[in-house]
Amino acid sequence: MLYSLAEYLTQFYTGFNVFQYLTLRSILGVLTALVISLLVGPRLIHYLTRYKIGQSVRDDGPESHLDKAGTPTMGGALILVAIILSTLLWSDLSSRFVWVVLFVTAGFGLVGWVDDYKKIALGNSKGLSARAKYLWQSVIGLTAAFILFSTASLPIETQLIVPFFKSFVLDLGWMYIVLAYFVIVGSSNAVNLTDGLDGLAILPTVLVGGALGVFAYVTGNTNFAGYLGIPYVPGVGEMVVFCGALVGAGLGFLWFNTYPAQIFMGDVGALALGAALGVIAVIVRQELVLFIMGGIFVVETISVVLQVASYKLTGRRIFRMAPLHHHFELKGWPEPRIIVRFWIITVILVLIGLASLKIR
Repeated sequence: MLYSLAEYLTQFYTGFNVFQYLTLRSILGVLTALVISLLVGPRLIHYLTRYKIGQSVRDDGPESHLDKAGTPTMGGALILVAIILSTLLWSDLSSRFVWVVLFVTAGFGLVGWVDDYKKIALGNSKGLSARAKYLWQSVIGLTAAFILFSTASLPIETQLIVPFFKSFVLDLGWMYIVLAYFVIVGSSNAVNLTDGLDGLAILPTVLVGGALGVFAYVTGNTNFAGYLGIPYVPGVGEMVVFCGALVGAGLGFLWFNTYPAQIFMGDVGALALGAALGVIAVIVRQELVLFIMGGIFVVETISVVLQVASYKLTGRRIFRMAPLHHHFELKGWPEPRIIVRFWIITVILVLIGLASLKIR
């Protein structure tokens, strides 16, 4: 909205042309979302505490988590409001990519909100049934995938780019929809599984989101794309503003979510943020790089799959508890140690992902 206003005002004063620059608008997106989070956060915590909208803890989880019962949850709504408002203010709203990302983020956030509401209103830590949750995730994910496929104007928009290989791409055809669907839904659930300790999921999300913003910027810029030898996709640069908003909102939320957490994001935040990372990776054509940079999310998901498969097939558990962070908890690792080490690993993986821009 402010971008459109600035564009209109350029006819009266050319200084408003500065808002045409993606770098400036992405910085403003970061700062706007950060300020919204920091200002609204304390009020939201007070409101949630007053109305006893607190975390319900599973009785089969680590005993150390029992102390977390009653901590305000559904704080992910704060993140989503900050991201959406900041994106609407500073993005070019004529971009189809902006609306697809907002649709996916808000849609998965709504699914997460219903899940959280059921947990709180019914006092049941299970929340929305797995079947219902997966159904609505699938509807939103498939809709977004179909929109992106049907509106693609260049072959590269539906091809799979293999990192570290300069000219190796795969034509996907209709399989693009399948890939996009699994990336969006899979990423959403992976972040949700990782969100089990104070600040564990939000900083990796911020780091990966920021890195995807770099990919969006160079992919949407003809000069950088040509220099780096990566495909150029017109209009993708607008994703930088959304990624900036995600970074700002995430850091603002981390201010309150860091150990010991004053608030949890809940499924309303985890499902939405994971889906946002997935759809951005699809738009900037870096699905495989997301797999690398989001390695923590991938490992956490795999640990759950292996645990369930092993128990059903052999009656034995591979880990003391899944997801993986609970395994380390039960081994006696202090919670802050697990969190910070997972953060460090994410930094390394994000750097490897960014290196794929030049190593090809």
